[in-house]
Amino acid sequence: MRSSVEAAVAEERGKNHHVLADRLQRALSAVTVTPPANVAPNGAQAGKDSIIEIIPRKRLEELILPLPVAQQVKQLIEEQHRADLLRAHGMQPRHRILLSGPPGNGKTSIAEAVAEALAVPFFTVRYDALVGSFLGETNTRLARLFDYARTVPCVLFFDEFDSIGKERGDSQETGEIKRVVSFLLMQIDRLPSYVVVVAATNHAELLDRAVWRRFELRLAMPSPSHEALAAFLDRQFEGWPQRAGTSADSLATKLGEISFAEALDFCQTVRRQHILSLANRELKDIVREQVELWTSRVTATPDASRPSEATSTSKQTKRSPKAPIRRRRGHVKTL
Repeated sequence: MRSSVEAAVAEERGKNHHVLADRLQRALSAVTVTPPANVAPNGAQAGKDSIIEIIPRKRLEELILPLPVAQQVKQLIEEQHRADLLRAHGMQPRHRILLSGPPGNGKTSIAEAVAEALAVPFFTVRYDALVGSFLGETNTRLARLFDYARTVPCVLFFDEFDSIGKERGDSQETGEIKRVVSFLLMQIDRLPSYVVVVAATNHAELLDRAVWRRFELRLAMPSPSHEALAAFLDRQFEGWPQRAGTSADSLATKLGEISFAEALDFCQTVRRQHILSLANRELKDIVREQVELWTSRVTATPDASRPSEATSTSKQTKRSPKAPIRRRRGHVKTL
């Protein structure tokens, strides 16, 4: 009942029916348990310190997403837009999304696009202002954060969710972290349906098992396919003042398996160089130059302990580990 009344209050305020909204809010407060004495009366406003409000600008139509992901996100947006019809039939719209996958492939963009489609504020959680060093401090700040989120329809975005939603069965974690995870899950359960929670993680294997059940949509965001990357590059080409001198498909092949974020970085580097040249250089020449630099960039090795060059300009001769080497007259001969 509480969630339904809170949804009605938010809806009436959105229609500028403030008198009715105030009456509903007072009625709800009359049956609400009085908070403990050590909780400040302005706790909801104090929760604003734990978020960064961003004006959403990305649109869902601008994103290149796997078809299942795009369809399910559109369904959630439709449910939010037609929430009155669902509530009239005793149902609530879905409002909890968990996004997992490697970095740079659109998780944050999806959260922002949902906020833009719903025309609501986009709140990104600040962990530096949320996590405290004293016993119970993080839970207190979490409570204030969620109290603030309940005051208005919004999209509440938890990036790097594994940093706060860790597996409680991990023996290396402290009891305080386990209490934080339990309290976090309880707060997520209590959120009204007009607050859309989006959590993103690059390490799904680190999440607590109970986290997955809390989210109605659990979407995987894989690295882009060759076709998706080519489509993304083609969109970037459309905003360039000159031809790139190569096709998007060919450039995608040369760049290799990269994320959308890396592809955007490459395109922006090309544009910067073109702008700084005061149009004295052709874009196609800059693209060719940047591709050559790209192939010699430093990337992470599989063991993630040290960097290595993505490609080598010279091929190394492979030797069998068991083959002895005989030195004769200053030459090296492999047997």
